[in-house]
Amino acid sequence: MSNDAYLVGLDFGTLSCRAAVVRASDGEVLATADAEYPHAVMDRKLSAGDGQELPSEFALQVAGDYLEALASAVPEAVQAAGIDAAEVIGLGIDFTASTVVAAKADGTPLNEVEGFADRPHAYVKLWKHHGAHEQAKRMVEVAERRGETWLGRYGGVISSELLVPKVLETLEEDREVYDAADVYIDAGDWTVWQLTGEKTYAAGLAGYKRLYQDGANLSEEYLAELNPDFARVFDKMEGPVIPLGAKAGELNAKGAELTGLPEGIAVAAANIDAHVNAPSAKGVEPGQLVAAMGTSTAMVLSHPELKDVPGAFGVVEGGVVDGQWGYEVGQTAVGDLFAWFVDNCVPVEYSKEAADRGVSVHEVLAEKAAKQAVGEHGLVALDWHNGNRSVLMDPNLSGLIVGLTLHTPPESIYRALIEATAFGVRRIVEAFTSNGIDVTEFIAAGGLIKNAFLMQIYADVLGMDICIATNKENGALGSAIFAATAAGHYDSVAEAAEKMGDKQTAAYTPDADASARYDLLYEQYLALHDHFGRGGSDVMHVLRKLQREARGN
Repeated sequence: MSNDAYLVGLDFGTLSCRAAVVRASDGEVLATADAEYPHAVMDRKLSAGDGQELPSEFALQVAGDYLEALASAVPEAVQAAGIDAAEVIGLGIDFTASTVVAAKADGTPLNEVEGFADRPHAYVKLWKHHGAHEQAKRMVEVAERRGETWLGRYGGVISSELLVPKVLETLEEDREVYDAADVYIDAGDWTVWQLTGEKTYAAGLAGYKRLYQDGANLSEEYLAELNPDFARVFDKMEGPVIPLGAKAGELNAKGAELTGLPEGIAVAAANIDAHVNAPSAKGVEPGQLVAAMGTSTAMVLSHPELKDVPGAFGVVEGGVVDGQWGYEVGQTAVGDLFAWFVDNCVPVEYSKEAADRGVSVHEVLAEKAAKQAVGEHGLVALDWHNGNRSVLMDPNLSGLIVGLTLHTPPESIYRALIEATAFGVRRIVEAFTSNGIDVTEFIAAGGLIKNAFLMQIYADVLGMDICIATNKENGALGSAIFAATAAGHYDSVAEAAEKMGDKQTAAYTPDADASARYDLLYEQYLALHDHFGRGGSDVMHVLRKLQREARGN
């Protein structure tokens, strides 16, 4: 046996679990393994039950699939790493959130209980389950009427993706399921519970997803106004809320059998998938804005003080790292926006060129757009094709492109959309700085960092260096960093991040001339942003209303 110590980081995504074996001394990822969930996402039919058709906004999963996946991925990764499992000292988990498990008191998922296999609300409600829109809307209305101060920490908006509206939906749509569930818990916390036998709630998940603030849950008075039978819902969520980086428990016999790891090793408090990018990219110090850039962009920033930042849709003490306030902001459509354009608005000759060259249509568009000078396309766009999360917090806003002519080629529109997302990030940065939080560093992670054209635009628009997370297993590595802290190998997440994390500093630097020209375009973006987003024109809301009426919903 070597003198090295190792961690296992588990990154639970929407469709699969990835396990990574990580060396504690320097964060090197020795090996990874993936395992898909057997039932994937049930968003059309209840395939694990009677096959019934599901409502259009449902997205369900089977909790047992998570254990099956980790039982496959962990031993495979350990074997591929060529280490002795006895050298593993800790295990960390991150999860999509809020992914909500309904369970009995012993942790058994409710769908496994006799009589509930054919009840949709007995299954896991995945993060993108949007069936609780009405409940989320009512939560805001009641909170505003009561003057609930906690609402401001979520930007005045409650998403149907959070835990509380999803549980309220169950109460109001299938009371028998609600009553039969002894426990409602995020899937990350549930998985830790299954591996350790200890039911704990991680500070990040509790704060961002179940609205736990200042050491307290939502009040019974508030909950009763939502529904009198909902007043005691938190009786179903009893258990300690523990800091991130803390040891939730030790791997028990069941966990050891599932993973092949030694019984008794530390298991860290569960975490949110986007948030673990911060330590793995060395982004846990105050003022470092870490952006997980993919189909959407989720950004987190830590700061020692509580500040009122418009557009922050989650401000949680200890929400990213213990001892600091964690601010979460984001954009609802980034990679999805570019994909929409490529799928719907590109002439066939561009697709043919891409196919002939063996490259993606995105690469063809980026190459052509890169030949343009800043402002040459004569366009400015709003990146609201899926609403606006930060800073306006309005899901009913929509996209806009100004300046189109009969001579506008596709690459010009593509470039304008990329610029729009960069302008959106700049608006977020300014929301922080204008409210007393300096953004000292911008660190990018996620799939979009592979696009050098896009990243250079971001540097030019922001007028600041862009640092890049260099480890392609950023999520699993982040979970391993928290495991290293929970195992006592490092005294703090910050220390573990410094030793195990990695980033390329100043991977992209702003071009002064381009930045100056982008300043002029950004002024036009702001004019449109405020006009359509702050009441200058209600046309976007009117169009959305007409659309819903025409569709009969």
